[in-house]
Amino acid sequence: MRLLPWGLWLLCVASPPARADSGGKARSCAEVRQLYGAKGFGLGGVPQAEISGEHLRICPQGYTCCTSEMEENFANKSRSEFEAMTKEAGRSVQMILTAQYRSFDGYFQDLLNKSEKALYDAFPSMYGELYTQNVKVFKDLYSELRRYYRGSNINLEEALNEFWTRLLERLFKLMNPQYHITDEYLDCMVKHAEQHKPFGEVPRDLKVKATRAFIAARSYAQGFLVGSDVVKKVSQVSLSHECTRAVMKLMYCPHCRGMSSVKPCNNYCLNVVKGCLANQADLNTEWKYLMDSLIIVADRIDGPYNIDTVIGTIHMRISEAISNLQENKDSITAKVFQGCGNPKINTKGSSSEDKKRRGKVTLEAKSSAVALEMLVLDAKGNLTALKSYWVTLPSMLCSKKVTAGSAADDKCWNGMTKGSYLPEVMGDGLANQINNPEVEVDITKPDMTIRQQIMQLKIMTNRLGNANIGNDVDFQDASDDMSGSGSGDGCPDDVCGKRLSKSPSTRQPETHAIPKQSGHGVSGASSRSLPSAFLILLSVAFIAAQHLWR
Repeated sequence: MRLLPWGLWLLCVASPPARADSGGKARSCAEVRQLYGAKGFGLGGVPQAEISGEHLRICPQGYTCCTSEMEENFANKSRSEFEAMTKEAGRSVQMILTAQYRSFDGYFQDLLNKSEKALYDAFPSMYGELYTQNVKVFKDLYSELRRYYRGSNINLEEALNEFWTRLLERLFKLMNPQYHITDEYLDCMVKHAEQHKPFGEVPRDLKVKATRAFIAARSYAQGFLVGSDVVKKVSQVSLSHECTRAVMKLMYCPHCRGMSSVKPCNNYCLNVVKGCLANQADLNTEWKYLMDSLIIVADRIDGPYNIDTVIGTIHMRISEAISNLQENKDSITAKVFQGCGNPKINTKGSSSEDKKRRGKVTLEAKSSAVALEMLVLDAKGNLTALKSYWVTLPSMLCSKKVTAGSAADDKCWNGMTKGSYLPEVMGDGLANQINNPEVEVDITKPDMTIRQQIMQLKIMTNRLGNANIGNDVDFQDASDDMSGSGSGDGCPDDVCGKRLSKSPSTRQPETHAIPKQSGHGVSGASSRSLPSAFLILLSVAFIAAQHLWR
């Protein structure tokens, strides 16, 4: 048996497929007409039966049920539907993160509110004028604590120091009404306060514990909001022209070919979606760092920095401090007089400090540790589930939205016809799309919106890394987070082996350099081109030398 000439073989392979029916009768376009109308388009000019497809620019140019106008309309529809699918997936993540934020925020605010209310309820009967004449001092403290938690540019340690200073000045005057105490005298007294410790160890102890708890709580709450905002902004990135064509070919070209019942091959769908969401997949590293950092800080909140104990007992610590001042009034006053001199006697008369009417009221802290534990467990479960969101998004979209067939199915839509899909599935991220067979992706031009969101993730992770070790970070000036020099790996402390322990506030985030691919115009490739050029010249010289010797 003689084999056919190569030219004839090529002609056979290149020829368009024959119609499915043996009689050569054109197939009906009823299914496509129904779909086209359901998508909101008019049926005028829509073929009743298959026509020749030389006019098609995206779908295979065999027999078709689609005109040029239909192809364009389907392409626009596929773009809007694909963008809607990614936004819908993003909204589900946003809802999870926002719900976690609201749960924690409500819990934290409730702790602070209950502590403040307990103070207002108990202090009048406990301290009389010592409290009633200084209500604003206490209100201002809780107001400053709330402002700090909400992200205001407040130095928390200074705010607490200011509270104790103002309280001491006012209480000292009230407890010594027989003396005329001037502002200058109070300034002197305050200078000696650190030495005399009129409030005992409470101010120092509360400052350490409260600042750690508030720093952790603020960063933790902010982390959920930043994560949600990143998802929202990334989900709004428009589909490129190349991706619009690829998605159209994936979703609607089988309908144009009269194969409405044939679903796309799974691996074919994955290559299209991975190519179109390549920039989004590059969020994966920093996104995982953020999720890990939130989990670590959650453990701090429910562990060493236990906010239930610290925030819920602020009023009790203040009461303890005032009691310490009252109990040691005489010795503290004597020390102040010794250091600052005896103030003048108040000639205008004085009201007795005995009006304080100190009663037997006891302050209690109602623990909600179980509620905090459950809240943290729920958050950690959701954060763990969201870690791989950006790299699993293509699989999720293909399996749930595009309803792709099995990867091993040889009766699925492969982009040309019904059959198996042979190309391998691409990796995740922009750099891995250089050989994507379905989408033309320029790996030298990353999406700037997504790169900005990667930077936001780095900034937030850095803040959480600092919160993890009790360091405060200014939320108003994000550029400060980026100014230092550190490990450069964008990874928080406990996630990657104590890399923040030496200089947590000066870690410089990871920079995502685009992989160098020779011959593709990638920035930085010239640094590797010199050795290659030298080898080529050396080879040419060697070949020339061989010819000369011959």
